Amino acid sequence: MRIKNIPTEREEQKQLVRYLQWNRIPFYAVPNGGSRNPIEAKNMKAEGVSAGVPDICIPVPNKKYHGLYIEMKRQNGGRVSEKQKEWIGRLNRLGYLAVVCRGFDEAREVVESYMKEI
Repeated sequence: MRIKNIPTEREEQKQLVRYLQWNRIPFYAVPNGGSRNPIEAKNMKAEGVSAGVPDICIPVPNKKYHGLYIEMKRQNGGRVSEKQKEWIGRLNRLGYLAVVCRGFDEAREVVESYMKEI
């Protein structure tokens, strides 16, 4: 029996980025992930990088929210850290829609639903 390959979080996010670019939806990625050497990590923190901020921001207001933040995870697996939960809660309280999406398909559905409310 063959087990289906599950795309990595990075692959899922790349697919979302291509979708946003193709549909000309303004967005930016937040460079929080990945491993860095201690000097680079210290410099990024001094420049304002904050652990837990969601991966993608769509700075487009709609009828309900100031903008959309998406924390990407794999379709199966991948846990939401406490810092990510804190940021998502904070952003939602501030009038943004901040969500965790498990895979590209879920993220695309969230974006399409959000953009219909412009």
